Amino acid sequence: MSHEWMLVPPATVPPLDPGFRPAALACKAFLDAVDEAGGGERVVLGLERSNGAVSRFETRVFPGNHEKAAANGFFVERLLKFLMWQKGACKVYVGGPASVGIHIGDCYRDGGLRSFDYHFMGEDVYETPFMVVTCAPEDVPPENERAQALGRHLEGCRIGFDLGASDRKVSAVIDGEAILSEEVIWEPRKQSDPDYHYREVMASIRAAAEKMPRVDAIGGSSAGVYINNRAMIASLFRGIPKDRFHEVHDMFERIGREMGVPLVIVNDGEVTALAGSMSLEDNGVLGVAMGSSEAGGYVNLQGNITDWLNELAFCPVDYSPTAPVDEWSRDFGVGARYFSQQCVFRLAPEAGISLPEDGTDAAKLAFVQEKLAAGHEGAVKIWKSMGVYLGYALAHYATFYDLKHVLILGRCTSGQGGTLILDGAKGVLEREFPEIASSVNIQLPDEKSRRVGQSIAAASLPALDG
Repeated sequence: MSHEWMLVPPATVPPLDPGFRPAALACKAFLDAVDEAGGGERVVLGLERSNGAVSRFETRVFPGNHEKAAANGFFVERLLKFLMWQKGACKVYVGGPASVGIHIGDCYRDGGLRSFDYHFMGEDVYETPFMVVTCAPEDVPPENERAQALGRHLEGCRIGFDLGASDRKVSAVIDGEAILSEEVIWEPRKQSDPDYHYREVMASIRAAAEKMPRVDAIGGSSAGVYINNRAMIASLFRGIPKDRFHEVHDMFERIGREMGVPLVIVNDGEVTALAGSMSLEDNGVLGVAMGSSEAGGYVNLQGNITDWLNELAFCPVDYSPTAPVDEWSRDFGVGARYFSQQCVFRLAPEAGISLPEDGTDAAKLAFVQEKLAAGHEGAVKIWKSMGVYLGYALAHYATFYDLKHVLILGRCTSGQGGTLILDGAKGVLEREFPEIASSVNIQLPDEKSRRVGQSIAAASLPALDG
């Protein structure tokens, strides 16, 4: 491999994954080598979305005649992959050497190495053909970020829901206090009938509505991409045939009309970050939810939610050629396989744990968590490995986000597992990235955060008319 030299082994090795090659270390090795080569050539990546918003990211690569220049394409493609899923794009500008732009264009096309991303970002999310434009750095459009204040409305009688792939939660909230919280196990990804999703979501909403004198507003969160309350694509709806997707595309708009109140739904990661910001009473919050997949959300330093996707599940964190492949996107080393129950299931055989063949994924996770609670050595190594992964991933995330706080939560962080993940991540940062360790607060939800939980934060999303 032309880029193998940049795949640096970590000083802290995940107990069950000696082949792990952190993105943070690979990028540092590449840029250090570029510095040694005289500073390299400038590359500016521009990511344009259908609403005219533009994000920019600058980096450097080797001159074309350098002996290590063959690694340029790999380095920029992995960076762009992260940026695309962090921020979103239907048009990408590659301002720099033509060879790099040509490589990116060849990857992100129909039938190319990143064909999934090409179709997802173009047709599915932004409903326009995806484009890669090769140009000079100075021809990349100027930055034009969009952000909005969202949530923090607690007055009145509200319903908040959170739709996960293993369970869904709903709360009845009166003036910021939850008077009912209910959790229901379900498996939406295996359902091909859109009516199933409508019936189940409405059942939870009605259960909460029955506990209040009236309903003033409804707010929700769910994995996936939601634009103007419409589901563009979501893992919950993966079982629905393409020719029937339109039935869930506007499902939440329909529910809002039927209930006769304002309804707002956003990505569950955004609500995670919002809940963290509300409980911490501070901004610059990255929320990382480790459930059936990895969900991310971000409240910027101004306290606003951006129009970014923050789909960290698809962002690369491991550059090893032997890294596990995501079964949906067919890419390797992405967050979903490291910060979710998928990671637990992947590492279980290495830990000497045989998963039950029957039962839901939630039940399988609970089975391994019971082993952890009983002190099973292999189970402990699973969660210690996740902690190491997270430490290096946060070092990488800090390249792309202005961070003051990182809040980790989700089913995988419950019980002893959360402490092992947190301690492992902090240990990596303190040993290898002390500047991040000293400036970023990483924590599990405290009691106050639990009171301002996901469904309460979701309930706060809509503003009341008048």
